[in-house]
Amino acid sequence: MFWVMAAMAFGVWVGAYLPFALPVSVAKYVSVSFLAGLDSVLGGTRAGIENRFNLSVFVSGFTTNLVLAGLLTWVGDLLGVEMYLAAVVTFGRRIFENLAIIRRDLIGVPPRAPTTLGG
Repeated sequence: MFWVMAAMAFGVWVGAYLPFALPVSVAKYVSVSFLAGLDSVLGGTRAGIENRFNLSVFVSGFTTNLVLAGLLTWVGDLLGVEMYLAAVVTFGRRIFENLAIIRRDLIGVPPRAPTTLGG
């Protein structure tokens, strides 16, 4: 756990003090990839809290999410369709869902039963 916290602190320090600006042409790719990575991190956190974390599942999911989000954005750009919005909506929903479950686990409230749309 110490190494995770040290790596996070180092990443925040590098991000705050490294003079770097992203070109506008890659802003969509970076934002969608960030959401994909955040979704994976929160999914891993949730799995850790539920004592079912598996490093290989986390790494493969993290990598697959990043590549899929980037490819979806790239294909959308080729087709002239803003397909990155599908990734933003999907990853956004999953992020809020994982946050809700993590919050419920941390405060000791049992998770709600899944609901279906329209019923």
